[in-house]
Amino acid sequence: MAIIAHLDMDAFYVSVELQRHPELRGKPVIVAGSSPRAVVTTASYEARRYGVASATPAAHAQRLCPQAIRIAPDFSAYRAVSARIMEILRRHVELVEVVGLDEAYLDLSGMLAPRANMARVAGDIHEQTGLECSFGIGPNKLIAKLASDCEKPRGRVMLTREAALERFAGAPARLLPGIGPKTAQRLEALDIRTVGQLGSVPPGELTTRFGPALGRLLHRRARLEDASPVSSERPVVSRSSETTFPTNVSDLALLEATIRRLSDELARSLRDEGLRARTVGVKVRLDDFTTVTRARTEPAPIQGSDGLASTAVELLRSYGPPRPVRLVGVRASSLASAEAASVPEEDQLSLPLRP
Repeated sequence: MAIIAHLDMDAFYVSVELQRHPELRGKPVIVAGSSPRAVVTTASYEARRYGVASATPAAHAQRLCPQAIRIAPDFSAYRAVSARIMEILRRHVELVEVVGLDEAYLDLSGMLAPRANMARVAGDIHEQTGLECSFGIGPNKLIAKLASDCEKPRGRVMLTREAALERFAGAPARLLPGIGPKTAQRLEALDIRTVGQLGSVPPGELTTRFGPALGRLLHRRARLEDASPVSSERPVVSRSSETTFPTNVSDLALLEATIRRLSDELARSLRDEGLRARTVGVKVRLDDFTTVTRARTEPAPIQGSDGLASTAVELLRSYGPPRPVRLVGVRASSLASAEAASVPEEDQLSLPLRP
C-alpha cells in the first residue's frame, strides 16, 4: 500500500522574514508589494486572525488589520531557504516531488513508522532553518494534501481513506483540488455543497451535468481517489515574470521599458537555472480586464536578455494595446538546458537514450 506525505511550510515567506526581523515576532505581518494593486503573498497567523489571507488585496488587508506591518517580498531569499529545505527532505527520503518553494510530496511506501519519521524530518528542518512545517500522511497525494492543511500550524495528521472520507464529509466541496469558484457555484445550484453530498451523487449524473472529463474528476475527488504517483521528475514547462502598474499606462515607451526590465529578470532566472527558451510570449491586461497574449517560437534557442527582450517588445508592438494597460508580463517556454540547447538539432536526435 502506498504511503504518501505532503509537507507544507507554515507561513513560509513571513517566517523567513521574521528570522531577518525577529523584533516583529508576535505582531501582524504581511508580505506584499508597495503598489496600490499589490496582493498579500503570505500573512502571519497574527494577521490571519483579522481575516487577512493570501491573495487578499494589500489595501484591503490594511483595512482589515490597520496595525499590520507590510514587508516587500524577497524571492531570492525564499528560494535560497527553499533549496536548503528540499535538501533536508532528500537526505531523509529517496523520492521527493517538489511542488513549490514551500511544499513537497514524499513517497514513504514501505517505511516503518511513517509518522515518527516525518516528525524527525520536521525536527531537522526546524533545527537547521528555524522554520516550522505541517505534514499530512495518507494513502495518496490528495489525502496527504488535505491532511497537511487540517491542523496548521505544526500539524501532524495521518489519515486512512476511510478516516479522511469521514473527516471531510461535511467540508465544502470547494476544498477539493480541481473545484474552483465556478464549478462550486454550479454544484451549489444543484444543492451539492459538501464533499459528502458530492460523493453521494451517482457518477452517471455528474458526467451528464458536467461532461465526461469533469464529471469523472468530480466523482474521483469526492471519493478521495488519486492514482498520481510521487515523481521527482518534473519537466520545466515555462517561466514568467509580470507586473501590475500602480495606475493604468498608455505610454508605449513606458510599456516597452517595462517589458525589457521583465525580460532581464526572466533571463537572469533562466541563466541561474541553466535554461534557454525558444518560445517567448507577452501578456497584456487592459484597464477593462481584457487579457491578451501573443507568442513566437524561434528556430533556435534565444541568447541572453537582449534576444528575449527584442522578441517580447516586437510582440507588444505588433499587438498595439488599444486601451490603457493594467498589467504586462513576459513568458519563456519551450525550455531546455543550456547544454542541450547548444547541441545542433540533428545531433540531439542521434543521442543515445539513457537507461
